[in-house]
Amino acid sequence: MSFPWFEFAGLMLAFGINAVIPGADFAMVLRQAVAHDRRAAIFTSAGIATSILVHGSYTLLGVGVLVGQSLLLFNILKWLGAAYLVWLAISALRSPPPQPPSELDATQTRRGDMAAFALGFLTNLLNPKAVLFFLALFTSLVSIQTPGAVKVIYVGSMSLMLFAWFALVSVFFTTPSVRQGFFRVGRWFNRVTGITFLALAVRVALAQQR
Repeated sequence: MSFPWFEFAGLMLAFGINAVIPGADFAMVLRQAVAHDRRAAIFTSAGIATSILVHGSYTLLGVGVLVGQSLLLFNILKWLGAAYLVWLAISALRSPPPQPPSELDATQTRRGDMAAFALGFLTNLLNPKAVLFFLALFTSLVSIQTPGAVKVIYVGSMSLMLFAWFALVSVFFTTPSVRQGFFRVGRWFNRVTGITFLALAVRVALAQQR
C-alpha cells in the first residue's frame, strides 16, 4: 500500500493552522522566552511537543473516545487544566519583573531544563480541548482503513511540526531587540501574561463536550 500523501497533507494542514493560533501553549513559550531565556523556551517547546505524542497515542488506542464521551472524565480533565492555568496566572502575577538572566551552574541549569519541559508538557496535556481536537482530526480526516503504522507517522509528524513552530517562536522572542522591548515594560508583562492565563483558565472551565 502506498503512503496516503493526500490524507497526510490535509491532516497536517489542519493541525498546522490550529498550532499557530495563540493559546495556552503560545503564552507559555512566550513567557519562558522573555522571563527566562531561549534554552528554557526550547525545553518548554519540547514538553509541548511530547505531550502531543501522548494525545496521539491514547487517541489511536481508543481512550480518547472514552474521555470525549464520558462527562465525568472530561470534567476531571477540564478542572485540572483550569486549576493548572490559574496556578500559572498567580505565579506570573507574583513574579518579579523580567530581566536578563544571570549565569547558572550546571546543576541549576539541568533542574531548570526539567522544570521548563514539565511546564510545557502539563500545559498541553491538561487542555481538554486537545482531547476533542485530536478526536475531531482523526475521525474526520483519517480513514479507518489507514494502517496503524501510518497513523503513528502522522502523530510523530504533528509532534515535530509543533516543536519546530514553537522553537521558531522561542528564537524570535529571545532575539535581543525583542527581549529588550519586554524588559522595558517590566511588571506589565507579568500582569498581561497573568491575566491571559486567567482568561484561558475560564475558557477551559467553560469548555463543553460536543
